Amino acid sequence: MGEFMSEYILGIETSCDETAAAIIKDGKEIISNVVASQIESHKRFGGVVPEIASRHHVEQMTMVLEETFHQAGLEMKDIDAVAVTEGPGLVGALLVGVNAAKGLAYAHQKPLIGVHHIAGHIYANRLEKEFSFPLLALVVSGGHTELILMKEHGAFEIIGETRDDAAGEAYDKVARTLNLAYPGGPKIDQLAHEGKTSIDFPRAWLEECSFDFSFSGLKSAVINTLHNANQKGETIKQEDVAASFQASVVDVLTEKTYQAARQYGVKQVIVAGGVAANKGLRSVMQTKFQSEKEMELLFPPLSLCTDNAAMIAAAGSIAFQQGHRASWDLNANPSLSIEKYATR
Repeated sequence: MGEFMSEYILGIETSCDETAAAIIKDGKEIISNVVASQIESHKRFGGVVPEIASRHHVEQMTMVLEETFHQAGLEMKDIDAVAVTEGPGLVGALLVGVNAAKGLAYAHQKPLIGVHHIAGHIYANRLEKEFSFPLLALVVSGGHTELILMKEHGAFEIIGETRDDAAGEAYDKVARTLNLAYPGGPKIDQLAHEGKTSIDFPRAWLEECSFDFSFSGLKSAVINTLHNANQKGETIKQEDVAASFQASVVDVLTEKTYQAARQYGVKQVIVAGGVAANKGLRSVMQTKFQSEKEMELLFPPLSLCTDNAAMIAAAGSIAFQQGHRASWDLNANPSLSIEKYATR
């Protein structure tokens, strides 16, 4: 028998405001992982400005790629395939990554693989532990709140999604109302641990048996509560608003995930996306699932919750093994559906 040859996948991620590249060995081992953040550039605007994000990606891409290969001690000739986020995301930002990946793959005659951004977030967990199917992924980030059922590698079925604001989006809007600096999500999480859940904010359960989410009513309730208090000259402690808001979000996310996991009889529950770093969510979900002996709850390490390229390379590794290849006309697709991505 021939000796097993290791597989090296280069991942590139530029869907929003992080310029990232990484090299993954055999789908599960991080060899190098470089992220250039743009938070300082966008902070003064209170959110990501697409044109500025795109410009930064152009400026930083070469440097990030060079550092990725330097850390890994590898060259392009050692790479088996180039995986890149093709969507969803900001179209201008995505285009920078897609074109960098196409240029590298074409110049070195390497296979090119388009990766769905959310598939990447899910596969960040496989860098820590092998998947057991069927599994349920709760994806919570600034732009996404979804429950995704996976019966095998590369197969994604959405069984619940947000009907309006994503959880991370609600966090950012409430943070702005509280005059907290961008990004607001981590700051609300921090404040929540210092406050009391003294305000009864609504929880949107929706109709019976629905695994969909809705956070716009909660967001409006928080804004109205602060506005009414301001008009009356009353002061509400920021910490209590943060704690009460977070309790509402976490209750709904945890309960719906738990019910869906029981209904579908899954072996693993995976939490993915930026909000997976939230300490309140981690704590409540761990308590809820601790009595489940047949069901394992997984969170990615904090460094892999936010956007990075290791997760894109990890998802790209599975696509590569399954024989998926992108053609040279691969384009940015800002509204790419994960279910369509899985069946093509």
